[in-house]
Amino acid sequence: MTRPLEVRRLGRVSYGEALALQRQLVEDRRAARVGEVLLLLEHPPVITVGVRGALATPHILASPEALYARGIEVFEAGRGGDVTYHGPGQIVGYPVLDLRPDRCDVHRYVRDLEEVMIRTAGDFGVRASRVPGLSGAWVQGEKLGAIGVRISRWITSHGFAFNVATNLDHFNFIVPCGIRDRGVTSLAKLLGHPPKMADVQDSLTSHFCSVFDLSPTALETTLDVTSAR
Repeated sequence: MTRPLEVRRLGRVSYGEALALQRQLVEDRRAARVGEVLLLLEHPPVITVGVRGALATPHILASPEALYARGIEVFEAGRGGDVTYHGPGQIVGYPVLDLRPDRCDVHRYVRDLEEVMIRTAGDFGVRASRVPGLSGAWVQGEKLGAIGVRISRWITSHGFAFNVATNLDHFNFIVPCGIRDRGVTSLAKLLGHPPKMADVQDSLTSHFCSVFDLSPTALETTLDVTSAR
């Protein structure tokens, strides 16, 4: 039986606010106060560091002063993975799902998130694929979509970041995901023009539901905490 998925389109939300919302939703999902939820949003410019912590910090190439001057925050994220960048023009997806009883496989979950982004790219005429040994969606050796997840007692949080019309210059401030020999790309760069964010969100939602065998039940544009617009 297909389970319902509540899709919340939240606009631009600060990283700290989104982190707090995810933590609350994880507790609510564990207590069965909510069902499956997918948050779709954008962040103001921010660099996030995964659980590797000190190992990832050298992959931030800019000084704190330089980042501050450009309005870029730095957050410890509590997710898997290394260091990455989020900013306007990038759709971030935070699924809060209970993988029990039949999807309790971390590798499968990551592959499924990759599949969502690969299929979405295909809707816009872009052929994305996987790179053996690396996570994410890739086009000609450059990363189009990144993945960094947290799974606690099979409840998921964090998720994926899909570059639509992101300022790719900001990735020069880091070694994205700690990978020095590969670049970063976006749909706008690949297509020569930026597609509509709403159209990409529609595609992501459709493929997410298909891959995870879910059915969207609501589209919300409000947030319980103050959003940064």
